[in-house]
Amino acid sequence: MDLFNSSPNILPFDGEANYHGPILSLEKAGHYFEVLTDTIPWEYDRAVIYEKTVITKRKVAWYGDRPYHYTYSNTTKYALPWTEALLELKNYVQKSSGCTFNSCLLNLYPTGETGMAWHSDAERDLEKNGAIGSLSLGALRRFSFKHKITGQSISIPLEQGSLLVMKGTTQSHWLHRLPPTKKVRTARINLTFRTVVGQNPG
Repeated sequence: MDLFNSSPNILPFDGEANYHGPILSLEKAGHYFEVLTDTIPWEYDRAVIYEKTVITKRKVAWYGDRPYHYTYSNTTKYALPWTEALLELKNYVQKSSGCTFNSCLLNLYPTGETGMAWHSDAERDLEKNGAIGSLSLGALRRFSFKHKITGQSISIPLEQGSLLVMKGTTQSHWLHRLPPTKKVRTARINLTFRTVVGQNPG
């Protein structure tokens, strides 16, 4: 039985984004949401735009097998060592997806009014065409894709404890975003498991 190809690809062409639905029970997802909220050293994200530093309402944290550096939005972060809870969640994601990961960028969105603009996760630090496993905890939020050439868009609600895996040429051909909404007043944590390449910190 093939456990890893049973989840539908929600993209019509030029990529693969498999939505596995909830891989954690509501009880487990709620537990991990509380643990991560209380124990992760969250920091407001920073972006350098036109030589000015912008501090976002979104909070982030970066973890990995080694102190990998990861640069995006003209800022660089260095990975912290895994916590017990993050290793447990990484194991759930790897078992469900059939993929392996060596790092994770965590995002905390305090309310629905905090979102993420259109972008692709195609930084040089990441494995080209590698898988990105996105685990959602907390509030249900809508997640959107837009094709870079045709402009075709697709949206999907990401449930509590659910997993979305983007892989193949998805980042080359599609943008994605988390649209802000005033309808959601509670927090969401998103864990994006990734593979950093070409670094040997020692």
